[in-house]
Amino acid sequence: MTTTQATRTLRDGHEADAQTLAPLAFAGYAHFTAMQVRDGRVRGIDLHLARLRHASLELFGRALPDDRVRAQLHAALAGAPADLSLTATAFSPSGEFTVAAPGEEPGLLVRTAPPASGPTGPLSLAVVEHERFLPSVKHVGEPAKTYWLRRATEQGHDDVAFTDRTGRLSEGSIWNLAFWDGTRVLWPSAAMLDGITMSIVRRQLDRLGIPQRVQDLTPADLPELSGAAVMNSWTPGVPVRRMGPTPLPEAPDFTDLLHRAYQAEPLSSW
Repeated sequence: MTTTQATRTLRDGHEADAQTLAPLAFAGYAHFTAMQVRDGRVRGIDLHLARLRHASLELFGRALPDDRVRAQLHAALAGAPADLSLTATAFSPSGEFTVAAPGEEPGLLVRTAPPASGPTGPLSLAVVEHERFLPSVKHVGEPAKTYWLRRATEQGHDDVAFTDRTGRLSEGSIWNLAFWDGTRVLWPSAAMLDGITMSIVRRQLDRLGIPQRVQDLTPADLPELSGAAVMNSWTPGVPVRRMGPTPLPEAPDFTDLLHRAYQAEPLSSW
């Protein structure tokens, strides 16, 4: 199939046209989840559903039933290529800067696009202080992430990592951070979005018997570490060669471990 056949947008389970999408053009009160579909299936569908449910309850006070969300995601795959990218965005039909109508349910926008796999790396990350609003929600309308990404590339980096106000490393622009101390996988303890890929990797590392620990990590700790990587819906691990001024050692075995853990997660049918 062609690239255009991989691209499709549905609103509340129905094909969306310009008229139905126009009211959403400037809608910023929404949240989303993104996934890679392979062979018509996806890893961690339970985690995606839980993310949408949690975020909808947080933003809207109510959530769509899981079976209705599943049905709309499945409908977007009808006639589509077996491999593609899929984004599901829950939004308030009343829009932003308004009070929701009584009994209003969230709407759901589902978009498909060609598959993605992310950069190969290794990456250089600038380090800046930034804390996201509602860090546990993958919400839309976050210009700071793009702003800091662009500032980082202007300085010769590939992307950016964030620290909180106490100096603890948290996450990247669109990435979770993972570190290696030579024997254990280390995860930052600062407030962040728990990425679906990160959650998949963590539960599969447990099943593989790989030690993990959540702890405070700051840029000052980087020279003592044996490797670092970033992950998101595109990929379970891209190596990081530098964070701020600090070079990080190559750790191909660590990156391979992250990929192996991710691949151990079974693909789920809808």
